[in-house]
Amino acid sequence: MTKKVLLIALGFVMTLELFAQKPQRIAFIDMEYILENIPDYQTAQSQLNQKVAKWQENIAEKQRELDQMKSNLSNEKALLTKDLIEEREEDITIKSDELRTLQNKYFGTNGDLFMLRQQLVKPIQDQVFNAIQEIAVNRQYDFVLDKSSDLIM
Repeated sequence: MTKKVLLIALGFVMTLELFAQKPQRIAFIDMEYILENIPDYQTAQSQLNQKVAKWQENIAEKQRELDQMKSNLSNEKALLTKDLIEEREEDITIKSDELRTLQNKYFGTNGDLFMLRQQLVKPIQDQVFNAIQEIAVNRQYDFVLDKSSDLIM
């Protein structure tokens, strides 16, 4: 009976050894640091920032116009007829919708910022990704983690 138990235990231990996991090789990178040290990325990022600044100024100007229209309406409301008040409120609504449309055009999910980033920054990021992938394959890393991002893997 003890021989059977020992044989079963020995078989169990050998099975565990056969399926034992090899040690995991993990690499950590800092993508922000890598990209900051690539001149092409810096150039693309500055072009992107210039465009964004222009778009934000355009939106701010439209917002000031809208705020001025609202202010004028509230100041003159006592002097205007009901029809004129409704007409101006409708103008304000139209202007507000135009502003939202413009914001979405520039900064929406498929807006100009997204497209410009795809054109300027994405190719550089792809080159870095391919280089990291090549190094990971050559050095046989199981995982490559980016310490600069919120998502770890």
